[in-house]
Amino acid sequence: MVNQVSYHQINNNPMAKKAIPDKIKEQVKTTVVAYNQELNNDNLYFAHEFRGRFLYLKRYTWGILEPICRLTFCGEMDNWEFAIYKHSSETYDPDEWFFPGSELVDGTVRGAMEAGMTAYQP
Repeated sequence: MVNQVSYHQINNNPMAKKAIPDKIKEQVKTTVVAYNQELNNDNLYFAHEFRGRFLYLKRYTWGILEPICRLTFCGEMDNWEFAIYKHSSETYDPDEWFFPGSELVDGTVRGAMEAGMTAYQP
């Protein structure tokens, strides 16, 4: 199930306007670390960055850090809005759903990393 939350829902959701709670940040960190351990590759791994209500997932590939996607916190650990990074415009696009791996987006951080691995294959 693809979690597509509209702009209207995000901007009228009081949780979406708040910073991501520390408890959720810790769960994200655990999820990213576990995913990287599964990759088991010193030259390919995900990094994360929090800014306000956003979680940015980036990937190191052979020492080069590349943006992959931006997730917007919608109040629950398994309910994030997904926006793929578009290299052509150097922006994050929550309305772009025609890319390899889009079917893996399920509102979770892990689903976002899976989709990113498929959309931007190393």
